[in-house]
Amino acid sequence: MKLALLAAALLACTMLAACGKKGPPDPPGPANEITWPRVYPTH
Repeated sequence: MKLALLAAALLACTMLAACGKKGPPDPPGPANEITWPRVYPTH
């Protein structure tokens, strides 16, 4: 029972760690309407 709970928790953590956007962050909005591009932190 405890082993199954530990395995489920490990699986959940792995799935949550895998989600997220790949690549550098982009400013919000359409590219032609960005008037003040900023450098966004990567961490």
